[in-house]
Amino acid sequence: MVALSLLDRSRTRKGQTDAAALRQTVHRAELAEAAGYHRFWVAEHHAVPGIASGAPAILVGAIADRTSRIRVGSGGVMLPNHQPIVVAEQFALLAALHPGRIDLGVGRSLGFTAPVRDALRTHSADDGDFVADVRELQSYLHGTAEVTVRPHVPEPPPIFVLGTGRGLQVAARLGLPVVVAGPLLRQGSEPFDRYRADFRPGSAGAEPYVIVGLEVLIADTEAEAAELLLPESWAMAVARESGSFPPLSTVEEIYRQPMTERRRRIVAETERDALAGTEDQVAEDLEKLIATTGANEVLSSASTFDTAALYESDARLARIFGLG
Repeated sequence: MVALSLLDRSRTRKGQTDAAALRQTVHRAELAEAAGYHRFWVAEHHAVPGIASGAPAILVGAIADRTSRIRVGSGGVMLPNHQPIVVAEQFALLAALHPGRIDLGVGRSLGFTAPVRDALRTHSADDGDFVADVRELQSYLHGTAEVTVRPHVPEPPPIFVLGTGRGLQVAARLGLPVVVAGPLLRQGSEPFDRYRADFRPGSAGAEPYVIVGLEVLIADTEAEAAELLLPESWAMAVARESGSFPPLSTVEEIYRQPMTERRRRIVAETERDALAGTEDQVAEDLEKLIATTGANEVLSSASTFDTAALYESDARLARIFGLG
């Protein structure tokens, strides 16, 4: 059975505070738990005007405190920005407070701009360094390092690799589950078949595990679903043009803005990697995606300006998977 999860990036909205975005993330997690979702993950972005949280471990703790069953984790912690021992301490602490519920997704993306990378004191994301960091992180969590991390937890949080770029190969090499999103999902079954073929179990019983991540938005009609998708794709178009990722705007405000050819192209590119439509349309598209990728889990990263419509979309997606 394919599992269903959510990723929420704490998107800010025009006219609302960053604190409101964080409260929305926590409330969405509560709704996701009630709907039967398997996981609820948050992300790490630094100094981005359109995203309220840059500290996933703290937000994971806040969400875990307000829920009781759903797994909570990071999608993900960017290891180039942190010492592995600090990440291990943070997530061991979370796992001690919330046993069996904490996940640790890790990636190697850098800050969006040069000033942010300067502030983070990091400017490279080499494959070899990332593999070494993941292995060091594992050694702390599993108690095999020279340094003993506290608190000790008998069930360390599982590690997931974000499969951007060469991430699929890295995940296979490390014998870890992988999260794949973006253009890789349009490349057919070959990247996923190769991940499974190259998988080297990092621990006894470890098996390949694929999570596919994409925006999924559901409404009464295809046109309404497309409008739900527009605020995020518009923000991406503005960011690519201006270099600054903005808060989400209403559809009405977007329609009043000039739609240049470049913006139109970027909106179309962003929407190509998403699923938006009626329940029947989305169910059919998800069935095809799961069949092609062999996915074990779907992770929806959808966001839109209208939070009520977002929560309703989440509920409809849960119904497709027979949850609740």
